[in-house]
Amino acid sequence: MKGFYLSIVGLLLLVVVTACGSGEATSGNGEKSALERVLESEVLRVGFEGTYRPFNYLGDDNEYTGFDVDIANELAKRLGVKTEFVATKWDSLIGGLKADKFDIIIAQMTVTEERKKSVDFTDPYVVTGSVLITREDTNDISVLEDIKGKKVGVGGGTTFEEVARSVEGANVNLYQSLNDYLQDLINGRLDVIINDQLLMSHNIKEENLPVKIVSDILNKDEIGMAVKKGNEDFVQKINEELKKMKEDGTYTEIYKKWFDSEPLIKE
Repeated sequence: MKGFYLSIVGLLLLVVVTACGSGEATSGNGEKSALERVLESEVLRVGFEGTYRPFNYLGDDNEYTGFDVDIANELAKRLGVKTEFVATKWDSLIGGLKADKFDIIIAQMTVTEERKKSVDFTDPYVVTGSVLITREDTNDISVLEDIKGKKVGVGGGTTFEEVARSVEGANVNLYQSLNDYLQDLINGRLDVIINDQLLMSHNIKEENLPVKIVSDILNKDEIGMAVKKGNEDFVQKINEELKKMKEDGTYTEIYKKWFDSEPLIKE
């Protein structure tokens, strides 16, 4: 009887192992991978803020536009799918990705060791850096050390916050929206803000803002697309298509459309 019992257990284990080893590739919990879901649904769901001009924002036709949108649409076309954009507050993007509210974050997210604990990143699709921005009549700020004792505006949870807090004595004020701390700078409630040099140079020119960039690049930021952990095939596929975009000139064409300059990213 004991031998019979062991045989039944062995048979059941064999069935379980065989079942797990057959069929399509799945994630560790038996669900389909992100890449499989995208290809089967024929939709690439992209998470971003949707208010970060010129990267991702609502255009005059009430459709999303910007550098990130063009990159996402090109990737989707190469995957043979359509895009669906999901506007989400910055501090909820990673949580939304983990909860499968979208498949990928394409939102100017800097690759950091801390974020790598929560998500997997693709190869960089932008290389840029943060700069100091002041009102046009400000003349006593030009290097990072000059923000000591100054009221500094930055986005909460960004690498700009890390840069600001690296200066002891800086009065760091956190915001959720660039528009909010940009307005506080213009209205004199802040002395200086820290943000991306590409974004600010574009916005200052396009919107004729009464502010100026006063520093060189403070730190180099490599911007990647983020996917949920455990989707190595998805990361690999995005990297392959991004590499092709760079090689055939499509990436540079999109970059120049928005920034009128050569990309800093290495091939």
